[in-house]
Amino acid sequence: MTKKKKPQKHSSQKKTFRGTVQITRSGMSFVIIEGQEKDVMVRQKNLNTALDGDDVLVDVIKQGKNEGRMEGVITEIVKRKKIEFTGTLQVNKGFAFLVPEKGLFMPDIYIPANSMKNAKNGDKAVVRVVAWGEKTRKPVGEIVEVLDASNTNDLAMKEILIESGFPLSFPGEVMKELAQITENIDAEEIKNRKDFRKILTFTIDPVDAKDFDDAISIRKLRGSWYEVGVHIADVSHYVLPDTALDKEADKRATSVYLPDRVLPMLPEKISNELCSLRPHEDKLTFSAVFKMNDKGEIKEHWLGRTAIHSNHRFTYEDVQDIIESGEGPYQDEVLLLNNIAQTLRKQRFENGAINFSSQEVRFQLDENAKPIGIVVKESKEAHQLIEELMLLANRTVAEYVYNIRIGTNQHVPFPYRVHDTPDEEKLKVFSGFARKFGHKLEIDNPDKLARSFNEMLQLAHGKPEQHVLETLGIRTMAKAAYTVDDIGHYGLGFDHYCHFTSPIRRYPDVLVHRVLQQCLTHNIHPDKQMEKKCKHSSEMERKAMDAERAANKYKQVEYMQQYIGEEFDGVVSGVAHFGFWVETVDTKCEGLVSIHNMSTKDEFKYDENEYALIGMFTGKKIRIGDKVRIQVVAANLVKRQLDYDLIEEDGGEPGPFRKPARKPAATDKPGRKSAAADRKETKTKGKKKDTSDKKKPASAKRQASSSRKKP
Repeated sequence: MTKKKKPQKHSSQKKTFRGTVQITRSGMSFVIIEGQEKDVMVRQKNLNTALDGDDVLVDVIKQGKNEGRMEGVITEIVKRKKIEFTGTLQVNKGFAFLVPEKGLFMPDIYIPANSMKNAKNGDKAVVRVVAWGEKTRKPVGEIVEVLDASNTNDLAMKEILIESGFPLSFPGEVMKELAQITENIDAEEIKNRKDFRKILTFTIDPVDAKDFDDAISIRKLRGSWYEVGVHIADVSHYVLPDTALDKEADKRATSVYLPDRVLPMLPEKISNELCSLRPHEDKLTFSAVFKMNDKGEIKEHWLGRTAIHSNHRFTYEDVQDIIESGEGPYQDEVLLLNNIAQTLRKQRFENGAINFSSQEVRFQLDENAKPIGIVVKESKEAHQLIEELMLLANRTVAEYVYNIRIGTNQHVPFPYRVHDTPDEEKLKVFSGFARKFGHKLEIDNPDKLARSFNEMLQLAHGKPEQHVLETLGIRTMAKAAYTVDDIGHYGLGFDHYCHFTSPIRRYPDVLVHRVLQQCLTHNIHPDKQMEKKCKHSSEMERKAMDAERAANKYKQVEYMQQYIGEEFDGVVSGVAHFGFWVETVDTKCEGLVSIHNMSTKDEFKYDENEYALIGMFTGKKIRIGDKVRIQVVAANLVKRQLDYDLIEEDGGEPGPFRKPARKPAATDKPGRKSAAADRKETKTKGKKKDTSDKKKPASAKRQASSSRKKP
């Protein structure tokens, strides 16, 4: 009897948590639980088909001694991180297995004969898991695509997308549904909209843009007033709730922009044809229209569905030429809009927005997608013209919906784009660091903080500390996210903000359009799942950024392979206890310098308050923002890693033109402690806290260069 009572007592104390599975390189598994310091260890036999990155429920079966780590068993897979995998096929008579890439800790996937698609033994392939065996608990899959192993770039980009959880193709039911959508715009539909087709309208986009989801219209009114329209592709007219198209868009949540391709959220028929605001075509749009003067003062605004006809397609370069020269197509309208945008921009910073500047890169690719050059992109007035008008539309829509009430004075569930105030602890450390350069931050008052941040950035502009203060300043900020809880957008200085302007590439914008239309027609159907959708979109946004970073890193390594043994000027962009990252000045390619490979006899210790490695014997500092000279010693394309050596002067002090003692090599060699080994040492068992401010390189904060990121 006593044996039966013990499990009853144990089960009454059972704790269940929801978290994310993390499998280390050694194969150890843990469930990371948000808001809880200690994770839950899970033995392989208790994973119950869970894979790295899956969202799961875990029951605690053993409490850790002396507040140590708990042990658990996974009872439910809430959401798979991904269902498609790449690997090598082993084909037998009547069936096959996909052997996933090493290090994934993923069992081989069984593929029955009717799902093999004439694949051959040894082929690289993408396989979608469709079921898990009842008795074997092994995955069963179908071949989605056989990959061309000779095209290493294409293979690498597809593997990055799949690893991040993005499917490469659209399901058959989505394509069937898409085929039923007509391209013709019904005359009755236009009658139900405000007609802007005879008003001057144009688009401004990157030169290589494939889709145009926003346009600007302008016309002169009486007196000193103008009508400025911000017109956004009406995706919600074509993508209806609960359809296969809608469910797939919700699942993907975002388009993914890699250096050589775009993986769209919506099929190309919608993103590049039906909803793309191409010149000289009638299009359906959702618009925010403002009556304003040339000083940007707004008298009134209107929100609603419209029809437009774009007269001209500008690139950013076209518009910048007009701004600088004063000449070009529709020059008067372009110059007027630019003046308005610059006024709005100035007002925004005066009202508390933080003026962070960030540099992005664009890869110049040959016909085989191999990088032959890297160009640092600049944000010029042409970009700011579009940015300010989009910000105005986004803010106006959010304010309108916020002021709508339903039921007993309840807010409408709505996907706000929010940005919280900075983390206090990070802010204190950064404030102390900025003080060393003579800058004082008003950290006790959020409004004064933003103003003092801008003053600091302005005073530091062009000085040696500019890069380090901008980099570390961004790291003190919270991450923007989607939620129904409208706490405002601190970085932009807005009390209310949402994403309204890019529904072709962001699912929250589609949701914004739907809710806005319900509010305008007084026919509101509150979505009880809105917060869940917001959280999912935030998660997928982060995954897309991870994929974009990985692809950019791949291209950086591919580009730097030709420069093994050569020296470059760089800036320290990140510091950890095992070394520091350096970003080359001209091309922004980032690599790791291991302290084990520095010729100095000094021992270095990481000081988080200084954001620096400090020599224990000499007091020498290597900190973020320092200018250094490096040599490229290894470029590992498989691992997407660059290793650099610091060029040091005699005596071990960093200097510009001294050669290192070691001979550079394209790959790690015996006897040399590689930077990769140093990275691996940091993967201590069970330590899963976010140490991104200490370990992540600066380029991990940037988004992919080729993405068309409007507000």
